[in-house]
Amino acid sequence: MRYCSLGSGSRGNATLIEYGTTRLLVDCGFSLRTTEKRLALAGLSAHQLTAILVTHEHSDHISGVERLAQRYRLPVYMTAGTRYGMGATDLPIHEIRFGQSFDIGEIRVTPVPVPHDAREPSQFIFDSGYHRLGLLTDTGTITPLITEMYSGLDALFLEANYDPHMLASGPYPRFLQARVGGALGHLSNQQAAGLLASIDTSSLQQIVIGHISEKNNRPELAHEALSGVLDGWDGRLQLAVQNQGLPWQEITETLQPITASIGSR
Repeated sequence: MRYCSLGSGSRGNATLIEYGTTRLLVDCGFSLRTTEKRLALAGLSAHQLTAILVTHEHSDHISGVERLAQRYRLPVYMTAGTRYGMGATDLPIHEIRFGQSFDIGEIRVTPVPVPHDAREPSQFIFDSGYHRLGLLTDTGTITPLITEMYSGLDALFLEANYDPHMLASGPYPRFLQARVGGALGHLSNQQAAGLLASIDTSSLQQIVIGHISEKNNRPELAHEALSGVLDGWDGRLQLAVQNQGLPWQEITETLQPITASIGSR
């Protein structure tokens, strides 16, 4: 399994996950033309995508979904709440439900409910049978379910959106500061670090820090906060940024399947 970011931040988000011939795009917060260009930089055409998954209806995650899906006839997966929040659409939507994993090609997808100021937001865990990759952004609070679900992963794409001191002294008005830093907002550097300190990281090969605010955080602050709780961890800690995203990252193959094969699960 491998994954990359086409861009991560408040001006647009899109993440690619690939295993075998299955290629999933999680969110598309860029214009059609920008998405096509960023896919080309990743060595892909949109014709090679299998499906689009949507985490929630905020514009930095869905602004390009409809045009991309229509142009390339891609199925789109989201919760019923996200579909409602997205508004009128002619797209063929596959509604997903919490507590029910589903297969797209060679990848099993598990939706995870998260606290965020959207209708029915979801994050995802991807399982190839040999690897498990977790995607966790746009989350205001770490719940017990999140701690349980994101333990024992092989790779984790994790939001560290803001530094509390920068947010409090930054350009955002008070109401927006309260929204970002609230229980339905985003994860701070310290909250992200707290999650890492509380989960099983024994099999975790890679951590990618994503959705870093350009106004309320700095990459070095996020990196310092998360690396501070990873003493003795021998994996790789990287950053996904707004303009360049993150190149393809390969998850090392394990010797035995971690679950039963896709066909028998």
